[in-house]
Amino acid sequence: MYAIMGITGNVGGATARALLAAGKKVRAVVRSRAKAVAWAEQGVEVVDADMLDSAGLAAAFAGVEGVFAMIPANFSPSPGFPETRAIVAALRSALDQARPPKVVYLSSVGAQRESGLGLITQLNILEHETRTLPIPSAFIRPAWFLENYQWDIGPARDRGEIDVFLNPPDRRFPMVATDDIGQRAARTLGQTWSGHRFLELEGPRRYSALDAAAALSRQLNRGVRVNPVPRDQWTGRFEREDTAPGPITNRIEMLDGFNSGWIDFEGGGSEHCFGNRTLEEVLQVLLERNANPP
Repeated sequence: MYAIMGITGNVGGATARALLAAGKKVRAVVRSRAKAVAWAEQGVEVVDADMLDSAGLAAAFAGVEGVFAMIPANFSPSPGFPETRAIVAALRSALDQARPPKVVYLSSVGAQRESGLGLITQLNILEHETRTLPIPSAFIRPAWFLENYQWDIGPARDRGEIDVFLNPPDRRFPMVATDDIGQRAARTLGQTWSGHRFLELEGPRRYSALDAAAALSRQLNRGVRVNPVPRDQWTGRFEREDTAPGPITNRIEMLDGFNSGWIDFEGGGSEHCFGNRTLEEVLQVLLERNANPP
Protein backbone atom coordinates (compact mmCIF):
# COMPACT_ATOMS: atom_id res chain seq x y z
CA MET A 1 0.00 0.00 0.00
CA TYR A 2 1.32 3.43 -0.98
CA ALA A 3 -0.13 6.74 0.20
CA ILE A 4 -0.40 9.32 -2.57
CA MET A 5 -0.96 13.03 -2.06
CA GLY A 6 -2.29 15.19 -4.89
CA ILE A 7 -3.98 12.30 -6.68
CA THR A 8 -6.56 14.63 -8.28
CA GLY A 9 -3.75 16.57 -10.01
CA ASN A 10 -1.51 15.69 -12.94
CA VAL A 11 1.56 14.41 -11.10
CA GLY A 12 -0.20 12.66 -8.23
CA GLY A 13 -2.65 11.09 -10.66
CA ALA A 14 0.17 9.86 -12.90
CA THR A 15 1.93 8.36 -9.88
CA ALA A 16 -1.22 6.52 -8.82
CA ARG A 17 -1.88 5.21 -12.33
CA ALA A 18 1.65 3.85 -12.56
CA LEU A 19 1.36 2.10 -9.21
CA LEU A 20 -2.02 0.60 -10.05
CA ALA A 21 -0.68 -0.62 -13.40
CA ALA A 22 2.10 -2.38 -11.50
CA GLY A 23 -0.45 -4.16 -9.31
CA LYS A 24 0.17 -2.06 -6.20
CA LYS A 25 -2.44 -0.80 -3.75
CA VAL A 26 -2.99 2.92 -3.46
CA ARG A 27 -4.35 5.09 -0.67
CA ALA A 28 -5.40 8.55 -1.83
CA VAL A 29 -4.93 11.36 0.68
CA VAL A 30 -7.40 14.07 -0.32
CA ARG A 31 -8.99 17.20 1.11
CA SER A 32 -12.32 16.42 -0.55
CA ARG A 33 -13.53 12.86 -0.96
CA ALA A 34 -16.02 14.01 -3.61
CA LYS A 35 -13.15 14.83 -5.99
CA ALA A 36 -11.76 11.30 -5.75
CA VAL A 37 -14.88 9.31 -6.65
CA ALA A 38 -13.35 8.11 -9.93
CA TRP A 39 -10.33 6.82 -8.05
CA ALA A 40 -12.47 5.00 -5.49
CA GLU A 41 -14.22 3.27 -8.38
CA GLN A 42 -10.82 1.92 -9.44
CA GLY A 43 -10.26 0.34 -6.05
CA VAL A 44 -8.23 3.15 -4.50
CA GLU A 45 -8.68 3.63 -0.74
CA VAL A 46 -9.66 7.27 -0.18
CA VAL A 47 -8.77 9.02 3.08
CA ASP A 48 -9.77 12.57 4.01
CA ALA A 49 -7.04 14.72 5.51
CA ASP A 50 -6.60 18.47 5.43
CA MET A 51 -3.11 19.69 4.56
CA LEU A 52 -2.85 21.52 7.89
CA ASP A 53 -4.10 18.56 9.97
CA SER A 54 -0.93 16.77 11.04
CA ALA A 55 -2.84 14.13 13.03
CA GLY A 56 -5.10 13.35 10.08
CA LEU A 57 -2.14 13.14 7.72
CA ALA A 58 -0.26 10.90 10.14
CA ALA A 59 -3.23 8.51 10.25
CA ALA A 60 -3.33 8.49 6.44
CA PHE A 61 0.40 7.64 6.29
CA ALA A 62 0.17 4.83 8.87
CA GLY A 63 0.89 1.28 7.78
CA VAL A 64 2.05 2.06 4.23
CA GLU A 65 5.18 0.96 2.39
CA GLY A 66 5.87 4.47 1.17
CA VAL A 67 4.45 7.97 0.73
CA PHE A 68 4.39 10.23 -2.29
CA ALA A 69 4.30 13.70 -0.78
CA MET A 70 3.69 17.04 -2.43
CA ILE A 71 2.39 20.46 -1.45
CA PRO A 72 -0.33 22.29 -3.38
CA ALA A 73 0.85 24.95 -5.81
CA ASN A 74 0.26 28.46 -4.49
CA PHE A 75 0.55 31.08 -7.22
CA SER A 76 -0.42 33.95 -4.89
CA PRO A 77 1.68 33.44 -1.75
CA SER A 78 1.93 36.05 0.98
CA PRO A 79 5.34 37.64 1.65
CA GLY A 80 7.61 35.11 3.32
CA PHE A 81 5.46 32.18 2.15
CA PRO A 82 3.65 31.65 5.49
CA GLU A 83 1.00 29.43 3.85
CA THR A 84 3.64 27.05 2.52
CA ARG A 85 5.56 27.05 5.80
CA ALA A 86 2.41 26.05 7.71
CA ILE A 87 1.62 23.20 5.29
CA VAL A 88 5.20 21.92 5.33
CA ALA A 89 5.27 22.03 9.14
CA ALA A 90 2.09 19.92 9.31
CA LEU A 91 3.42 17.49 6.71
CA ARG A 92 6.75 17.13 8.49
CA SER A 93 5.01 16.51 11.82
CA ALA A 94 2.74 13.88 10.26
CA LEU A 95 5.66 12.03 8.66
CA ASP A 96 7.58 12.18 11.92
CA GLN A 97 4.62 10.60 13.72
CA ALA A 98 3.91 7.92 11.09
CA ARG A 99 7.53 7.11 10.19
CA PRO A 100 6.81 5.41 6.84
CA PRO A 101 9.68 3.31 5.42
CA LYS A 102 10.34 5.87 2.66
CA VAL A 103 9.05 9.13 1.21
CA VAL A 104 9.25 10.44 -2.35
CA TYR A 105 8.72 14.20 -2.61
CA LEU A 106 7.78 16.32 -5.60
CA SER A 107 10.28 19.16 -5.63
CA SER A 108 11.57 21.27 -8.54
CA VAL A 109 14.60 22.06 -10.63
CA GLY A 110 16.53 24.78 -8.83
CA ALA A 111 15.15 23.94 -5.37
CA GLN A 112 18.70 23.59 -4.04
CA ARG A 113 19.06 27.39 -4.31
CA GLU A 114 18.38 29.51 -1.23
CA SER A 115 17.31 32.66 -3.11
CA GLY A 116 16.29 33.99 -6.51
CA LEU A 117 13.64 31.31 -7.04
CA GLY A 118 10.35 33.18 -6.95
CA LEU A 119 7.51 30.69 -6.74
CA ILE A 120 9.96 27.76 -6.57
CA THR A 121 10.97 29.02 -3.11
CA GLN A 122 8.08 26.89 -1.85
CA LEU A 123 9.92 23.72 -2.89
CA ASN A 124 13.15 24.91 -1.30
CA ILE A 125 11.18 25.25 1.95
CA LEU A 126 9.81 21.72 1.50
CA GLU A 127 13.27 20.24 0.96
CA HIS A 128 14.93 22.21 3.74
CA GLU A 129 12.38 21.22 6.39
CA THR A 130 11.81 17.56 5.52
CA ARG A 131 15.46 16.63 5.00
CA THR A 132 15.88 16.69 8.78
CA LEU A 133 13.60 13.66 9.17
CA PRO A 134 15.28 10.28 9.84
CA ILE A 135 13.37 8.68 6.95
CA PRO A 136 14.83 7.54 3.60
CA SER A 137 13.76 10.30 1.22
CA ALA A 138 13.93 10.96 -2.51
CA PHE A 139 13.34 14.46 -3.86
CA ILE A 140 12.31 14.51 -7.51
CA ARG A 141 13.39 17.78 -9.12
CA PRO A 142 11.61 17.95 -12.48
CA ALA A 143 12.36 20.47 -15.20
CA TRP A 144 9.84 22.97 -16.61
CA PHE A 145 6.52 21.18 -17.14
CA LEU A 146 5.63 20.57 -20.79
CA GLU A 147 2.01 20.92 -19.73
CA ASN A 148 2.64 24.65 -19.20
CA TYR A 149 2.05 24.95 -22.95
CA GLN A 150 -1.66 24.51 -22.22
CA TRP A 151 -1.83 28.31 -21.89
CA ASP A 152 -0.58 28.69 -25.47
CA ILE A 153 -3.17 26.48 -27.15
CA GLY A 154 -5.82 29.20 -27.41
CA PRO A 155 -3.54 32.00 -28.71
CA ALA A 156 -1.89 29.62 -31.19
CA ARG A 157 -5.24 28.46 -32.52
CA ASP A 158 -6.96 31.86 -32.50
CA ARG A 159 -4.16 34.32 -33.31
CA GLY A 160 -1.45 32.14 -34.78
CA GLU A 161 1.09 33.19 -32.15
CA ILE A 162 2.35 32.34 -28.69
CA ASP A 163 3.66 34.84 -26.15
CA VAL A 164 7.12 33.90 -24.92
CA PHE A 165 8.69 34.64 -21.54
CA LEU A 166 11.46 32.03 -21.66
CA ASN A 167 14.14 33.76 -23.70
CA PRO A 168 15.81 33.80 -26.10
CA PRO A 169 13.18 32.03 -28.23
CA ASP A 170 15.74 29.69 -29.80
CA ARG A 171 17.23 28.56 -26.49
CA ARG A 172 16.36 24.98 -25.61
CA PHE A 173 15.35 24.47 -21.98
CA PRO A 174 15.03 21.14 -20.15
CA MET A 175 11.35 20.21 -19.93
CA VAL A 176 9.40 17.14 -18.85
CA ALA A 177 5.87 15.73 -19.01
CA THR A 178 3.94 15.26 -15.78
CA ASP A 179 3.26 11.65 -16.73
CA ASP A 180 7.00 10.99 -16.77
CA ILE A 181 7.27 12.53 -13.29
CA GLY A 182 4.57 10.17 -12.02
CA GLN A 183 6.27 7.18 -13.63
CA ARG A 184 9.56 8.11 -11.98
CA ALA A 185 7.88 8.63 -8.60
CA ALA A 186 6.17 5.23 -8.75
CA ARG A 187 9.41 3.52 -9.79
CA THR A 188 11.30 5.18 -6.95
CA LEU A 189 8.67 4.16 -4.39
CA GLY A 190 9.38 0.54 -5.34
CA GLN A 191 13.07 0.88 -4.52
CA THR A 192 14.99 0.57 -1.26
CA TRP A 193 17.68 3.02 -0.15
CA SER A 194 19.01 4.87 2.86
CA GLY A 195 19.56 8.56 3.41
CA HIS A 196 18.46 11.26 0.98
CA ARG A 197 18.39 11.13 -2.83
CA PHE A 198 17.93 13.92 -5.35
CA LEU A 199 16.57 12.93 -8.75
CA GLU A 200 16.84 15.52 -11.53
CA LEU A 201 14.34 14.73 -14.24
CA GLU A 202 13.93 16.01 -17.80
CA GLY A 203 12.37 14.68 -20.99
CA PRO A 204 14.09 12.89 -23.89
CA ARG A 205 15.17 16.21 -25.43
CA ARG A 206 15.16 19.94 -24.71
CA TYR A 207 12.84 22.44 -26.37
CA SER A 208 12.73 26.11 -27.29
CA ALA A 209 9.80 28.42 -27.93
CA LEU A 210 10.53 28.05 -31.63
CA ASP A 211 10.22 24.27 -31.30
CA ALA A 212 6.85 24.70 -29.57
CA ALA A 213 5.58 27.08 -32.27
CA ALA A 214 6.66 24.69 -35.02
CA ALA A 215 4.98 21.73 -33.31
CA LEU A 216 1.76 23.71 -32.82
CA SER A 217 1.88 24.76 -36.48
CA ARG A 218 1.98 21.14 -37.54
CA GLN A 219 -0.77 20.00 -35.20
CA LEU A 220 -3.09 22.97 -35.84
CA ASN A 221 -2.35 22.99 -39.56
CA ARG A 222 -1.71 26.75 -39.49
CA GLY A 223 1.26 29.03 -39.10
CA VAL A 224 2.21 29.82 -35.50
CA ARG A 225 4.88 32.39 -34.67
CA VAL A 226 6.56 33.36 -31.40
CA ASN A 227 5.99 36.73 -29.76
CA PRO A 228 8.83 37.38 -27.25
CA VAL A 229 7.42 39.68 -24.56
CA PRO A 230 10.06 42.31 -23.65
CA ARG A 231 11.24 42.14 -20.03
CA ASP A 232 10.18 45.75 -19.33
CA GLN A 233 6.60 44.88 -20.31
CA TRP A 234 6.17 41.92 -17.98
CA THR A 235 4.82 43.83 -14.99
CA GLY A 236 2.21 45.69 -17.04
CA ARG A 237 1.25 42.50 -18.80
CA PHE A 238 0.75 40.58 -15.57
CA GLU A 239 -1.15 43.49 -14.02
CA ARG A 240 -3.59 43.40 -16.93
CA GLU A 241 -4.12 39.75 -16.12
CA ASP A 242 -5.29 40.89 -12.64
CA THR A 243 -2.30 39.42 -10.85
CA ALA A 244 -1.58 40.96 -7.44
CA PRO A 245 1.80 42.73 -6.87
CA GLY A 246 3.25 39.98 -4.67
CA PRO A 247 2.59 37.17 -7.15
CA ILE A 248 3.93 39.36 -9.98
CA THR A 249 7.24 39.73 -8.15
CA ASN A 250 7.51 35.99 -7.52
CA ARG A 251 6.55 35.12 -11.07
CA ILE A 252 9.09 37.52 -12.57
CA GLU A 253 11.86 36.36 -10.23
CA MET A 254 11.20 32.76 -11.28
CA LEU A 255 11.27 33.59 -15.00
CA ASP A 256 14.44 35.64 -14.54
CA GLY A 257 15.96 32.65 -12.77
CA PHE A 258 15.26 30.35 -15.70
CA ASN A 259 16.42 32.85 -18.32
CA SER A 260 19.66 33.64 -16.49
CA GLY A 261 20.47 29.98 -15.86
CA TRP A 262 20.29 30.46 -12.08
CA ILE A 263 17.41 27.98 -11.88
CA ASP A 264 18.99 24.83 -13.26
CA PHE A 265 19.91 21.30 -12.26
CA GLU A 266 22.42 20.98 -9.41
CA GLY A 267 24.43 18.10 -10.81
CA GLY A 268 27.12 16.77 -8.51
CA GLY A 269 25.75 13.97 -6.39
CA SER A 270 22.24 14.15 -7.86
CA GLU A 271 20.82 11.40 -10.05
CA HIS A 272 19.99 12.67 -13.53
CA CYS A 273 17.02 10.89 -15.10
CA PHE A 274 15.15 11.11 -18.40
CA GLY A 275 11.49 10.60 -19.28
CA ASN A 276 10.03 9.43 -22.58
CA ARG A 277 7.20 11.83 -23.47
CA THR A 278 7.94 14.30 -26.25
CA LEU A 279 6.61 17.81 -26.73
CA GLU A 280 4.51 16.61 -29.66
CA GLU A 281 2.86 13.89 -27.58
CA VAL A 282 2.01 16.30 -24.78
CA LEU A 283 0.67 18.93 -27.17
CA GLN A 284 -1.59 16.35 -28.80
CA VAL A 285 -3.13 15.52 -25.43
CA LEU A 286 -3.51 19.22 -24.57
CA LEU A 287 -5.19 19.93 -27.91
CA GLU A 288 -7.62 17.05 -27.39
CA ARG A 289 -8.49 18.32 -23.90
CA ASN A 290 -8.94 21.82 -25.25
CA ALA A 291 -11.34 20.57 -27.90
CA ASN A 292 -13.19 18.29 -25.47
CA PRO A 293 -13.06 19.88 -22.00
CA PRO A 294 -14.31 17.71 -19.10
